[in-house]
Amino acid sequence: MAPKNVTTAPAAPASDEPWGRVDEDGTVSVRETDGWRVVGQYPDGSAEEALGYFERKYNDLASEVTLLEVRHRRGGASVSDLRSTARTINGKLRDAAAVGDLASLVARVAALTQTLAAESETEAVAAREAVDDAVKARTELVEKAEALAARDPRTVQWKQATSELNSLFDQWQSQQQNGPRLPKSTAQQLWKRFRDARATVDKHRRAFYAELDEAHKGVRDRKTRLVERAEALSTKGEDGIPAYRDLLDEWKTAGRAGKKVDDALWARFKAAGDALYGARIERETADLEASREKIELKRALLEEAKVVADERDIAKARATLTGVQRRWDEVGRIFPRDTERSLDDELRRIENALRSREEADWKRNDPEQKARANDMTRQLTDSIRKLEDELEVAKKSGDKRAIANATDALEARRTWLKALGG
Repeated sequence: MAPKNVTTAPAAPASDEPWGRVDEDGTVSVRETDGWRVVGQYPDGSAEEALGYFERKYNDLASEVTLLEVRHRRGGASVSDLRSTARTINGKLRDAAAVGDLASLVARVAALTQTLAAESETEAVAAREAVDDAVKARTELVEKAEALAARDPRTVQWKQATSELNSLFDQWQSQQQNGPRLPKSTAQQLWKRFRDARATVDKHRRAFYAELDEAHKGVRDRKTRLVERAEALSTKGEDGIPAYRDLLDEWKTAGRAGKKVDDALWARFKAAGDALYGARIERETADLEASREKIELKRALLEEAKVVADERDIAKARATLTGVQRRWDEVGRIFPRDTERSLDDELRRIENALRSREEADWKRNDPEQKARANDMTRQLTDSIRKLEDELEVAKKSGDKRAIANATDALEARRTWLKALGG
């Protein structure tokens, strides 16, 4: 049967002969290297429509081959995925019901498959290295977790340790989700070690906090009793301060009962102390107000006492100061204490100055002192007359050395005599 009119397929044939033909009964064939192969029938249309239908089939296959080549060039897809796609396309090309240069598509897929085969080995090596690296990284996480589990629970900062362990678990999950798949036995072994380490840390943490809760309970009870005793001092007012200080010393050595409990108990304990010290402040404030007039009275007495220094009659000066001191004591104590000390120091200076004058006067009027002074005066007077005679003799002889010695000795004796009042 003679074929109908034939059109060429999209890909240029190796000769002028078209890639496809359509028989009178609508049978469509594709030209291949070893001759024509029937690809199907299209009985209800024209030869152009029949040929166009199978040419579109070819174009679809050509697009798949081109897409595979583009994916390979761009990278990103694994070699195994590309090889799987190549095998699928190659199966479609085998005895494909399409019109076009199928041999060229098969050749392109074959060439790409050969390239992928070479790359597959490289990818396999990289994959093995990635698995080895993943095993190493996962093992490091396990060892860090085991190191946490091996620490003495009494020395662990649990907040920090819990944060570290959570971080290790997050890293484990990230590696598991995003990293290469590990061999099942290796993955199970590593996970068992990691899980056991987490369980040990959790066990130690629970035991530590249970023990800490028990210790906190004891401290809480002790501090509660201290608070109650401090609050019971409120009726004593300022007189309760010494006992409160003793309780404060006990508080400092009682230990800790947890931040919230400590803060609440301390607020009560401090409030009890504030009440006691508040009573003292109230009393001191009242004393300070009452002392304003007393301060002015004592300053006026100091002005009276200042005349003691100018009074030549010591007995009269003593009488004046005694009168001031008597009235000073009658005024009583004043506040603040530093003001009282300052005023007392000024009066004491006046007292000390008068006492020094009294001691000096007593020494001058003491009979024994006078007798000793008179005897010393006589001795010095005799010595001076003798030295004056020696000086006259030395002058007459012209002995300069003798003159100098006699002059120095005479001057010294006269000084002593003057000091004795002679």
